[in-house]
Amino acid sequence: MKQTFKQIIPRPLWQITRDAYDSLRRLPELPSAYLHPWRRGSIRRLAALKDVHKGKRAFIIGNGPSLKRTDTSKLKNEITFGMNRIYLAFPEWGFTTTYLCVTNDLVVEQFVSDISALTIPKFIAWRSHRHFIPQFSNSQFSNSQTPPEVSNLQSPISNSPLSSLPTFVYTTYTGPKFSSDVRGRVWEGATVTNLALQLAFHMGIEKAILIGVDHNFADKGEANKTIVSQGDDPNHFMPNYFGKGVKWQLPDLDTSEIGYALAREAYRTAGREVVDATVGGKLTIFPKVDYESLF
Repeated sequence: MKQTFKQIIPRPLWQITRDAYDSLRRLPELPSAYLHPWRRGSIRRLAALKDVHKGKRAFIIGNGPSLKRTDTSKLKNEITFGMNRIYLAFPEWGFTTTYLCVTNDLVVEQFVSDISALTIPKFIAWRSHRHFIPQFSNSQFSNSQTPPEVSNLQSPISNSPLSSLPTFVYTTYTGPKFSSDVRGRVWEGATVTNLALQLAFHMGIEKAILIGVDHNFADKGEANKTIVSQGDDPNHFMPNYFGKGVKWQLPDLDTSEIGYALAREAYRTAGREVVDATVGGKLTIFPKVDYESLF
């Protein structure tokens, strides 16, 4: 019977070998990930955010269809982490999320102008920094115009120095771990939600509450495969989220669950918690709570 190396090699040795291989793969990224001026500035900003929300709760907002069945008006004065194209909901809501997180390079590549125009603190995967070079060359986005439907909305920390420039986080695909300090390497765990959970922990959040994290997609196929949308988007809260002609990657729900399990244990060990208030969500990693009961 044919066996893989993973089956033959003892588990502890396999993990050491895997981590060593992961480290070698990341070597070409390391100089700029720690020494580039944009990253040095990001590291300083991340240091300033350590425990900034200590003991508080925060809502981590996914982009699933269940968001349409969630009364988001209750979140206006809450600490919120939005992800990817959540900003499409801002005009309807009448307010913005506290923070925005984006790790997928296809999202940044196709919507960098939208993201740059937002005046809320943005956390972007370092690999995508190249898409922001034109904006940075124009005096900290001075030539970027905020869409009129967003310009009058309020962010709880809109005057923060983070509002003008993205904070670049050194995220990677390999080497599963939960980072309690996000100044260094952060494992993505196949979903931007895992970055948000690690950022929230870094900021001292006591209780992280997931909403809109449906963990269920109408489109099926090979994990991480890039496809082009052929019409309205059934997987997110708006049909134009990844509308016709937009490139996106099919989800890797199994790897996402590994990241969620690591987050659950990290929060639990620290005496904190993550709960899931998604309406009708399929994720089973975190304890379920009724959204309305939180208010």
